[in-house]
Amino acid sequence: MPEACFRIRVAVAAPLYGHFDYLCERPLSAGVRVRVPFGRGERVGVVLGESDASTPVAELKPVLAVLDSAPILPPEQLSLLTWAASYYHARLGEVVMQALPLSLREGQALPDRRVPAVKLTEAGRALTETELRRAPRQLAVWQQLSNSQEPWPIEHFDKSDQAALRKLIAKGWVERTWLPPSAAVSRPVDQQPPRLNSEQKAALDQIEASLECFAPFLLEGVTGSGKTEVYLAVIGKVLAQGRQVLVLVPEIALTPQLVERFQRRLGNTVACLHSGMAAGARLNAWLDAAEGRVSVLIGTRSAVFTPMPRLGLIVVDEEHDDSLKQQEGFRYHARDVAIWRAHQCRIPIVLGSATPSLESLLNVQRGRYTHLTLWQRAGGAKLPAIRVLDMRRQAVRAGLSDLLIERMRAHLLDGGQVLLFLNRRGYAPVLMCHACGWVAECRHCDAYMTLHRGAGELKCHHCGAFERVPRCCPHCEAPLISAGQGTEQLDDVLRSIFPEFGIERIDRDTVNRRGALETKLRHIREGRAQIVIGTQMLAKGHDFPGMSLVGIVDADQGLFSSDFRASERLAQLVVQVAGRAGRAERAGEVLIQTYQPEHPLLQTLVLKGYPAFAQALLEERRMARLPPHYPAAMVRADSPKPEQAEVFLQEAAALLANFEGVTPLGPVSAPMARRAGRYRFQVFVQALSRPVLHAALDYLVAQLAERRTGRLRWSVDVDPVDMY
Repeated sequence: MPEACFRIRVAVAAPLYGHFDYLCERPLSAGVRVRVPFGRGERVGVVLGESDASTPVAELKPVLAVLDSAPILPPEQLSLLTWAASYYHARLGEVVMQALPLSLREGQALPDRRVPAVKLTEAGRALTETELRRAPRQLAVWQQLSNSQEPWPIEHFDKSDQAALRKLIAKGWVERTWLPPSAAVSRPVDQQPPRLNSEQKAALDQIEASLECFAPFLLEGVTGSGKTEVYLAVIGKVLAQGRQVLVLVPEIALTPQLVERFQRRLGNTVACLHSGMAAGARLNAWLDAAEGRVSVLIGTRSAVFTPMPRLGLIVVDEEHDDSLKQQEGFRYHARDVAIWRAHQCRIPIVLGSATPSLESLLNVQRGRYTHLTLWQRAGGAKLPAIRVLDMRRQAVRAGLSDLLIERMRAHLLDGGQVLLFLNRRGYAPVLMCHACGWVAECRHCDAYMTLHRGAGELKCHHCGAFERVPRCCPHCEAPLISAGQGTEQLDDVLRSIFPEFGIERIDRDTVNRRGALETKLRHIREGRAQIVIGTQMLAKGHDFPGMSLVGIVDADQGLFSSDFRASERLAQLVVQVAGRAGRAERAGEVLIQTYQPEHPLLQTLVLKGYPAFAQALLEERRMARLPPHYPAAMVRADSPKPEQAEVFLQEAAALLANFEGVTPLGPVSAPMARRAGRYRFQVFVQALSRPVLHAALDYLVAQLAERRTGRLRWSVDVDPVDMY
């Protein structure tokens, strides 16, 4: 190692808080990847900058390799990641490395994405057609290159032309070169976008007036009101300035339809980024955005960390959706990170939803967000009529009442489509013995195994364990029966009731192959499926013009829960699912099956609508000192030994209790006390203010990080959305 050594600070993905200092022969820019020694092995890290620590040089290890010639994470991106690690009390190295595509995390070199091409040499340009008249293939290739001022991609020549091309190269008339990564195939663009109605135009005008500054907007519009048209109109204004746009969606299921719609309007400037893509495709999309080659990036939550050098607008569609919150590892909320990123870049951000989160509604009330509303359905479509079906004393077939089946038949015979919503996949949630009471339980979780009859398996939807379905009761050898309904059972029953109609089932079991979801959605839009069975994957964002009836098979699932957010979640789900009906000229109808027809939540939703329900819930939360009025966090621990996790959290709660304005509640067992063989406990942390909460969590993390915990795992979840 030369005498002149530079100290650099490196973020390394490791189960340790903080960063690490190393020595390098030359100064390195922040954002460059390096390979460094770590413990007994090696790790890939990202340079954060120079180190000003006073650690003796003799105690520092040298960098093993510099992996990039230029930063792959720009300064503003590192600043965003550093803020996120601080706000969510996460390990900086894990946060920084998670922002990179997998191959870059593993230390692989940036791919050479240049496109091989050819062009005429000076001698080639001096040629005349006469000199090539005896070689017609070579003449055709020469003419093609002569008519272009730019190099021509080799891939655009067919096999016979490439043989002629090789001869022209050998003669010195054509030479090889490279082009930048090729753009997507050009797509036709809709020349006449729909005319905006007065509400849409007013929303567009307000957002357009704020394109040069940080301005958060909550765009609340009933389902089918044309929020996407407002997005597209604003995006068009931003692209005209030569800037980029980031669009976040909560579900992979929403990206195909949205990407197709955006490409029809905007052409080949749109890319998508989500976990369902192949690793190479994800890397290319990430690099295209980071290099400014695409103007619009549509992605799920992790896309919020993608570098975009000319970012001018962020849109978060379905901003209320819990899928925007990462529930494992680095527990960030993509909506909230996006708001901070917009603030950092001094650009507007639009949060769109038909059922806004209570957090966003409270920010409107406090004057932090501008509230834009769309109460009219686009094209004059009417909101569907909603009815609550009292299931008590009703004849039921696989969870379907006679009245729902009758209404399905009426709509189908009238040429409409029907959506049945049941947020429970599989054939049945329980397999049991009627003789002795045995129930198929997961050996690793406090949960029942779900029957998947088509696969002949019992599966745990919590830890992933599975086993073959027993032929009879393992205890008394009596026949087994299933209890309850899942989407697979609905599929079977409806095929027997309506054999003449096409049926599509959309859940995690049926769209687990690449391209399966897009195929099913196309079948629905083309009318090849008249009956659609779906879980919450279909609850939001999809536009099915022929859908005239929506049936919510079991509305009672979310009425009784220990999670204080459960009623908000159920209300959003009911409204979103109902919104799939009656989008075109056909009148829509929504039927909600329940054994609790007088429940106040359902009554308020049906009679007064979501805005009134949300305001009532906000007042309840204020009186209970719960989010969003007061900040909160959840400290969790799990271990193969229940007493270890409980004692650990007792000590954590005692540390938090030292802070005035902080109230730790617990530890208590998690709603699912055992999962994957580990016992789970949690402490819910309430605070009077956010600075007090973060001060307490900073202290707690510093204390807990010093402890050797063995097989115990612990985590801090700021702004938790799931009490599970």
